[in-house]
Amino acid sequence: MAIQRAAQHSIASTNLADLLERILDKGIVIAGDIKISLVDVELLTIQLRLVICSVDKAREMGMDWWVNNPCFTRGAKNDQVVDSLERIEKRLERLESSPLKESGSDSAP
Repeated sequence: MAIQRAAQHSIASTNLADLLERILDKGIVIAGDIKISLVDVELLTIQLRLVICSVDKAREMGMDWWVNNPCFTRGAKNDQVVDSLERIEKRLERLESSPLKESGSDSAP
């Protein structure tokens, strides 16, 4: 009986911080599939995969998609955005400076 009480005490004393530390250290995977069918015809399939872990654990598992993603790299993103904005501004200036022809004025009587 003393062993059962000790186990119950250790479970009861686990607080949110300890639980979060364990989840981030070990990781947790939540997976589920949702399928909607009508008369044996599959209309929609949604596959959900959720991984909760620390960044170090994710890298250890090979999940480091943010490393090479241009949206998450500062230098490359800024250069690409600046170049893109310059091209858009030049194109906008050309479009605004060119005379717009109305469709009704070009037609023959």
